Amino acid sequence: MPPVNETPHQVPFREAVMVWLRVAMLSFGGPAGQIAVMHRILVEEKKWVGERRFLHALNYCMMLPGPEAQQLAIYIGWLMHRTKGGLVAGSLFVLPGFIAILALSYLYAALGNVGLVEGLFFGLKAAVLAVVLNAVVRIGKRALKNRIMLGLAAAAFVAIFFFDIAFPLIILSAALLGYWGGKRGVTAFQVGGGHGDGSDQGLSDRDSLLGEGLPAHARPNRRWSLRISATFLLLWLTPVVVLLITLGGENVFSQIATFFSKMAVVTFGGAYAVLGYVTQEAVQNYGWLAPGEMLDGLGMAETTPGPLIQVVQFVGFMGAFREASGLDPMVAATLAAVLTTWVTFVPCFLWIFLGAPYVERLRDNRALSAALSAITAAVVGVILNLAIWFGLHVIFAEVEERHALGARLLLPNLASVDLLALLFAAGAMVAIFHFKVGMLKVLGSCALLGVLASLVVF
Repeated sequence: MPPVNETPHQVPFREAVMVWLRVAMLSFGGPAGQIAVMHRILVEEKKWVGERRFLHALNYCMMLPGPEAQQLAIYIGWLMHRTKGGLVAGSLFVLPGFIAILALSYLYAALGNVGLVEGLFFGLKAAVLAVVLNAVVRIGKRALKNRIMLGLAAAAFVAIFFFDIAFPLIILSAALLGYWGGKRGVTAFQVGGGHGDGSDQGLSDRDSLLGEGLPAHARPNRRWSLRISATFLLLWLTPVVVLLITLGGENVFSQIATFFSKMAVVTFGGAYAVLGYVTQEAVQNYGWLAPGEMLDGLGMAETTPGPLIQVVQFVGFMGAFREASGLDPMVAATLAAVLTTWVTFVPCFLWIFLGAPYVERLRDNRALSAALSAITAAVVGVILNLAIWFGLHVIFAEVEERHALGARLLLPNLASVDLLALLFAAGAMVAIFHFKVGMLKVLGSCALLGVLASLVVF
């Protein structure tokens, strides 16, 4: 175990609160962008932690279910200022996005059928398709360094797109294969992890304010681990149990609580991969949203600060808005938004507070690194599935599902093509891939063009 730091880092908690608020307000662009913001501020500017420690924490968060960027904030907040530091860092990371998406959800529910609003989200859908495709390319370049990684990505795509195999099973299989390869020293699995936000030449742990040793509070303590685990398990699951007992399992609030609690446990591999699973269940199973509306929610999450997976807040909001009985629809939707956010993000604190003290003792572990690499490769295939699924529903009004030899085929009706959506999507792709235009500019431009088009088309 690394030595314990005898000298505190001397960063005031009040200063840390302001830093975490700044991180939260700048955290646009999905997990890669958010992690880049944290790296720039915490490693390069503030020098709180070194490069190696930052990536070690990130690798652990990448292996957990849920949003790795928020979990990384909790981890480093905890390292710097104990439990209160983790609570503040993780809560502030979510709060701005929660407020912004709630306001946009009100607008969407109240005015969604108005031409200007419809046009705005029409433009966002086309831009989001380009953003998701860009994520496939960006992550693929980092993860698919050899034929084994390419094979894993291809197998994951075939499994989920053609055979509808559950996403958690795909990720678990990839992790086990990677762990096995790492244990046996298969070099193909040692391709690195994380989002590539730093380099080996960055700030050393020794030169950071935290140093290279363990803070005193970071030493594993079984009593503390049991107490913190029990506390967050109660905070997380009490609302779920109460709703199931009082309203029954068929009530929309109970369904939201149980589904997103399950999602918090089984969704590995980053936000874009999680969206495939959420879309599959929320659209096809529960019927809370239409396929196009899932893209509307993703557009909201892409253009607001905070974790991209905060799109689930919009999913819960619209589900309760349409299905809750006995309550005003907006009141029901607001309560569902709070409930969805609670059961989605509270478990993140549990995973970090429970595991971080033990993970801090592991700075190099080949088997775990190989498992992470295999998961990342499989995620590329899952995100490609998401991009094609979104693309079919954005560009074509009618998509038919057929089955042959145990495989599922999605066949668009070519006569139902939306030429304007195709034009918007193609323009967004050219802007992102060829001219390297920033994501927020592309999203904003497509939204504005959608509004202008609504004056003529809608």
